[in-house]
Amino acid sequence: MKIEIIPFHSQYVQDFYNLNVEWLEKHFYVEPYDKKVLSNPKKYIIDGGGYVFFVKAENKIIGTAAFIRQKKIFELSKMAVLPEYQGLKIGQQLIEYCINFAKERNWKNVVLYSNRSLVPAINMYRKVGFIELPLEKEVHYERANIKMILEL
Repeated sequence: MKIEIIPFHSQYVQDFYNLNVEWLEKHFYVEPYDKKVLSNPKKYIIDGGGYVFFVKAENKIIGTAAFIRQKKIFELSKMAVLPEYQGLKIGQQLIEYCINFAKERNWKNVVLYSNRSLVPAINMYRKVGFIELPLEKEVHYERANIKMILEL
């Protein structure tokens, strides 16, 4: 399947919200922090120096990911692929795109927060080189029980 990864555009804000809410509700629940960021990615991600990407295939948005600027680092976050497109290596292509994007900007590293119950995601992160870090006590996601870093 041919995919295209495109930058943020306001016409896809609802897709960003729907893609993320779908997996959050399936595995966890939508936290207040999620609702705030997902409802207004321009304000909470783009305007803060972050980035949002969309995966487009068959003339529709089927995936998304974001880099959220957290002080001096970037957090890979809000990564989702529609259920009917999972298992087709789209997440793999998306994360590789994000890593190359970060390298092109000469970032030193990228961090992410996840949950150990998301085994396929954790395995994908490890496969591309993320390693586990100690999880700080105050994390902006209640569901987070693992923190990972990729040194670039």
